[in-house]
Amino acid sequence: MSVLGDAARTLWPPAGDRHGPLVPMMVALTFVTGVVDAASYLTLGHVFVANMTGNVVFLGFALAGAGGLSVASSLIALGSFLAGALLGGRIGARSADHRGHLLRAANATQATLIAIALVVALAATEPFDTTVRHALLVALALAMGVQNAAAQRLAVPELTTTVLTRTLTGIASESGLAGGPGSRLGRRVVAVAAMLLGALTGGLLALHASVAAALAVAGAVVSAVGLAVHVVSRPGAAWIRA
Repeated sequence: MSVLGDAARTLWPPAGDRHGPLVPMMVALTFVTGVVDAASYLTLGHVFVANMTGNVVFLGFALAGAGGLSVASSLIALGSFLAGALLGGRIGARSADHRGHLLRAANATQATLIAIALVVALAATEPFDTTVRHALLVALALAMGVQNAAAQRLAVPELTTTVLTRTLTGIASESGLAGGPGSRLGRRVVAVAAMLLGALTGGLLALHASVAAALAVAGAVVSAVGLAVHVVSRPGAAWIRA
């Protein structure tokens, strides 16, 4: 299959696809990751709310005395993400036999947490003080922990929604130049593009509009995905089974 064909099937899966509408929904949530990580890194003290690998590294830098980084912020983000992942895991366990219900419940929880962060951001004045930054970090990292746990349970190939290191590795290591099959190249490129577009969108909004604007976009996309999966979760659809 060509790269363009694989990309097209990722954005518009054919009838009978094993993962059905979950595929473009995971792409949309990958976009959300870019938006919220851009907003958090640029305005909440150089910390991520979705990319925990980065936070572990930032924590090490902060402990070493690097300027512009905060041990407290990194720990808050890491702890909140873990709590969110625990919550997402419990949601997944309750809906283990129906992937549509799982994603709907996870998205409802995530949208609620992002809405809380949006209210906090609207009520505060930028630049935010430490208390507001930490409150936003807690709500957003909880939300992204839920999303990551749900994505892991859904197990749509090449669409973890948060981590791209494995995706980028696959693009290179499984390419024809490396003697590999080049499979899923289109889907992998779409995932990278979604994260990049999300980061660009979040960065532009956070820097030139407001953090609240970036959170409003993220919340709208998450809510749209939750509504979409509710509408398409027809009984008997092959993709709903784990």
